[in-house]
Amino acid sequence: MSSAKHPVIVAGAGPVGMVAAASLVRQGIPVLVLEKSGDLSRESRASTFHPPTLDMLDDLGFAQALIAQGLKAPTVQYSSTADGLLGTFDFSAISDLTRHPFRLQAEQFKLTRIVLEALRDNPLFAIEFECEVTGIAQTADGVKMTATQAGLEVVFECDWLIGADGANSIVRRAQDIPFEGFTWPERFLVMTTPVDFTALRPGVSSVSYVADPERWHFLLRIIGAWRVMMPVPNDMSDETALSPAYVEESIRRVVPPQIDAAIQHTTLYRVHQRVATSFQKGRTFLVGDAAHINNPLGGMGMNGGIHDALNLTGKLGPVINGSADASLLADYDLQRRTVTMQAIQGDTIRNKRNLEAKDEADRARFRDEIRAAAADGEKGRQLLRRIAMLDSLARAASLHAA
Repeated sequence: MSSAKHPVIVAGAGPVGMVAAASLVRQGIPVLVLEKSGDLSRESRASTFHPPTLDMLDDLGFAQALIAQGLKAPTVQYSSTADGLLGTFDFSAISDLTRHPFRLQAEQFKLTRIVLEALRDNPLFAIEFECEVTGIAQTADGVKMTATQAGLEVVFECDWLIGADGANSIVRRAQDIPFEGFTWPERFLVMTTPVDFTALRPGVSSVSYVADPERWHFLLRIIGAWRVMMPVPNDMSDETALSPAYVEESIRRVVPPQIDAAIQHTTLYRVHQRVATSFQKGRTFLVGDAAHINNPLGGMGMNGGIHDALNLTGKLGPVINGSADASLLADYDLQRRTVTMQAIQGDTIRNKRNLEAKDEADRARFRDEIRAAAADGEKGRQLLRRIAMLDSLARAASLHAA
């Protein structure tokens, strides 16, 4: 049993939880992170960092090391199979709004290791691996948690608990916080290949969306390879979707038969759009996937989670240190849940529907919108501000609880 009462415990050592811990340590606040796995995850999962997120990570001292391990994507591109290139947008157009006018393609596990290395010897930081939270009970002045570690039940107590423990969050479920939304009927197939799309498609951006009413696709360049994402028919089994024959058929939609198209890795996953009905309950908070999940088109999930973490800890730190009243914490739920519903959820749903649109009127609307933005500098800036998540951050900052 843990005898000490911790100021803050963070459940989950993914990128969101580790950034939350780093932000609090930077403010002089001791933090304990509990992670159910035996080590930091090595799953690739999210791999896009938006410009303002890089600014935030730079403030914490992590951006330089992350950029050194990633690939800069200075432009984003939209096309359709029927109309060809619709528009290419250069993040340099918003260089007055960010210190990092590019998207960075770097797998999320690189960030968690950078953060852990920076915090490892800090006396304010501690992490317990193979420690899975199993229950939560709140009191007027704290939170008591049960967990299993090495087959034994242990108890932790803290003043404040941050749930960064993913889509199946025990922090959320143990407190009966509904996770409202829906699951898309189709799944997404992601294929990683060393095929050089810059040679196949001269002028292609490292981030390229291609609309098609039958089967859209998305190209994302990472170091040494490209990820190709496509939807899978609703009625196809997982086994068939991951079979060599179907994967080969899928990659051949974008790579000619005479070009070798080795597949390094495949992932098939269901896609959800869900948001917790509250991001705060008493002395507990939800951040990242514990609070919201969405389809990956636009790369907003992890970025939104990091924005959650820094919004919350930017308020929680002053409350703990005595320079702000606890009433400030009400702004966290208002700000982050509002923009999650309006911007992150709205934008990712719109991105998917634009790419898969079957109705000619819908396709024309998307085509005309992108072409207009590509032809008009101010409209292009507006698009870049939105997809870089600058607008959602500005919107959050403007909201305050009564």
